[in-house]
Amino acid sequence: MARLPRLYRPDGSAIRVLLVDDEPGLTSLVSLALGYEGWVVDIAQNGSEALAHYRASTPDVVVLDIMLPDTDGLEVLRRIREIGHGTPTLFLTARDSIDDRIVGLTAGGDDYMTKPFSLEELVARLRGLLRRASEAISEDDSVLLVGGLTLDERSYEVKRDGVPIELTTTEFELLRYFMHNPRRALTRAQILENVWNYDFAGRASIVDLYVSYLRKKLDSGRPAMLHTVRGVGYLLRPAE
Repeated sequence: MARLPRLYRPDGSAIRVLLVDDEPGLTSLVSLALGYEGWVVDIAQNGSEALAHYRASTPDVVVLDIMLPDTDGLEVLRRIREIGHGTPTLFLTARDSIDDRIVGLTAGGDDYMTKPFSLEELVARLRGLLRRASEAISEDDSVLLVGGLTLDERSYEVKRDGVPIELTTTEFELLRYFMHNPRRALTRAQILENVWNYDFAGRASIVDLYVSYLRKKLDSGRPAMLHTVRGVGYLLRPAE
């Protein structure tokens, strides 16, 4: 399968997958495939482990076998839905009848694949579920989040780890542009065009100046979030 752009959480961190299946060989292969996507995979071998992992990590997507040692996947999904989250869920099971598919989907599953299956198709379907879940987020959501950094586009409040940061109007617009593009290396030309809205007669130095202002306010005394990408420009990512 052609290499597709990596998907990330809105805050720029890795997608988290909860994989629930009691076949070690299968979980090993699926974990390897999802790891190539840059995703973090938590594995549960039964329903009890699945619910414990879910509460601890709140995954972005769940891959769930229907036949588990202590319960069935339908009950696990029912319990997940009771917690109150609409996490996209794909059933991965040996049950391949039409009736089984209907039961799985009407129980709240978002997709259904039968064993044996193609790893490439599984990845493609999970990417589709994640994109649809992202599109379902309200466009009115005005708070941007990257790691511990938040920016409210309505109130113009910026905080890092809950501590307010005072920014000038230009610094705020610069940070907003970075936060709309987490983990993406942005060139000085892109920043000039999108923050200042004109070329500034080629004066890319204005970008360097304001990045230095912003870096002092964001990163002083803390792990760095705003990084220089040599030969390219700048990049904002969660602190490591």
